[in-house]
Amino acid sequence: MMHKDYDLTSLKLGQKTDYACEYDRTLLQAVPRALNRDDLGISQVQPFTIGADIWTAYEISWLNKKGIPQVAIADIYLDHQSQYLIESKSFKLYLNSFNQSKFDDFDQVAQIMRRDLAQCAQGDVKVRLNSLEFYDLQKIERLQGECIDAQDIEITDYQFNANWLKNCISDEIVEEYLVSHLLKSNCLITNQPDWGSLQIHYIGQKIDREKLLRYVVSFRQHNEFHEQCVERIFCDLMHCAKPEKLTVYARYTRRGGLDINPFRSNFETLPENLRLARQ
Repeated sequence: MMHKDYDLTSLKLGQKTDYACEYDRTLLQAVPRALNRDDLGISQVQPFTIGADIWTAYEISWLNKKGIPQVAIADIYLDHQSQYLIESKSFKLYLNSFNQSKFDDFDQVAQIMRRDLAQCAQGDVKVRLNSLEFYDLQKIERLQGECIDAQDIEITDYQFNANWLKNCISDEIVEEYLVSHLLKSNCLITNQPDWGSLQIHYIGQKIDREKLLRYVVSFRQHNEFHEQCVERIFCDLMHCAKPEKLTVYARYTRRGGLDINPFRSNFETLPENLRLARQ
């Protein structure tokens, strides 16, 4: 299959690139989701039935018909069932290609982005362009749940290890939200750090907080894309904790004017794209 021969070195990520002066849809680059899902054994059937890669794009500008620059911030939802995820640097280059091109209005720009992103990802995409006034009353949000980060434990090993989740459950049945702001992984290509906050909502046997925190921290030197990390966490929790219901949601800090917030669940609807303190 095509993804078996996919060459990650062909991506613009990590390479010196020029910025386009005019709108150019060909700048977008796709990465097969199967690259990671094959390793997890979920290429054919995923354990999550609801999900999206939720992007916030802060650096969007174009010219109106009179040549006056326009600015907006976008909420973009890329369905988890798309064949491809969109590589973030190519996304940035694509968005910047709008800067010196003229468009009729917000709706036209949003329609063009929706078409281009859907074609690149081969899946459903929703795009909403917001004026800056949209955010006048929006406050900084926090992830619902109990933060597990303040435990009095010692950690000396920062290599990824799913075995921290072995025997991580008790007999008590609970529904709870657990939050950690200590999620950190590295870009698969450039090795640059990716910083995120993680929310786990589950119904099932109670998960040991210490084991979960050690597992989250073990991502600290791990190299994967944001979307891949969240799917790995979901699969590891399903395998080891076997909850009846599970949601894994991560909100990462922005890079290049973009933040990526993958959401995967087997029972919840997609959340609103609300910013945290680090975003």
